[in-house]
Amino acid sequence: MSTSTPDTLDGPRLERTQRLQADGALVLITLFWGVTFVVVKDALGYADPFTFLTLRFLVGACVLSALAGRQVLNPVNLRRGSVLAAFLFVGFALQTVGLTFTTPSRSAFITGMSVVFVPLLSLVLFKRVPKVTSLLGVVLAVVGLYFLTRPDTGASGGEGGGLARGDVLTLGCAVAYAFHITLTERYAPKEGVMGLVAVQLWGVTLLSALCLPFVTRRVEWNPSLVAAVLVCGVLASAVAISVQTWGQARTSAVRAAVIYSMESVFAAGCSVALGYEVLGAREWAGGGLILLGVLVSDVGAAAWKWWRSRAV
Repeated sequence: MSTSTPDTLDGPRLERTQRLQADGALVLITLFWGVTFVVVKDALGYADPFTFLTLRFLVGACVLSALAGRQVLNPVNLRRGSVLAAFLFVGFALQTVGLTFTTPSRSAFITGMSVVFVPLLSLVLFKRVPKVTSLLGVVLAVVGLYFLTRPDTGASGGEGGGLARGDVLTLGCAVAYAFHITLTERYAPKEGVMGLVAVQLWGVTLLSALCLPFVTRRVEWNPSLVAAVLVCGVLASAVAISVQTWGQARTSAVRAAVIYSMESVFAAGCSVALGYEVLGAREWAGGGLILLGVLVSDVGAAAWKWWRSRAV
């Protein structure tokens, strides 16, 4: 006769279900981020990067503050949100500036390298050793990113190969994003995430606005720019980062980083669907490897845990 109680049976099952729901939510926002890449690229034709960032995050911050209410002023949210906002802003700023000195393909590949830094930061900061299946997923994702984005070693903005100034800046962007992903897992609350995210959006808004006196400002108001600001501010920032924070409270930072590597796959698919480019066998293989990396990190972890339980 079994002495197990419903709680002991339902606990692991409930945790597994919540993790799968979180992974699914992260896939959906990654899909949205990939699709909105085209929207952002078009918007930058009408406004300089820091003006666009200021407008985008201001809209998102106002929407979330209205919904979060007093959560925004919670001391814990203010402290943790400020730290996350700093890394989020540094990531956006370095990526934008770096793109002016390197090619888009190299920028996409180097930004995606955040998937490599997340396991290292989890180990160094929190002494958390990633699972074997997660590390295998990271390797597959990195190789897939290389094939998909085709970084040209001779088109870095300098002479020959090697890292040029733009590549170094973009590498800093990848590190900043890795810090944001890793710390989000640690800071994200199970409930009431909107206050924490609202503080982040206000922080990025303020830091972006502080950069405006030092850049050449340019804004050409038209329906396309307004639509881009609203879509990116409300959906890609307020909603998506809230879902990211909710999801990362229920899954690991390494698994989340592997899922985020799918952004380039979705961006490429959207670009092909809209007729901007045609992908060859190498790009399709790269996308397939990234998807395989996500499956290995997600499904493989569950299979490994099941096998070990059977072995015991």
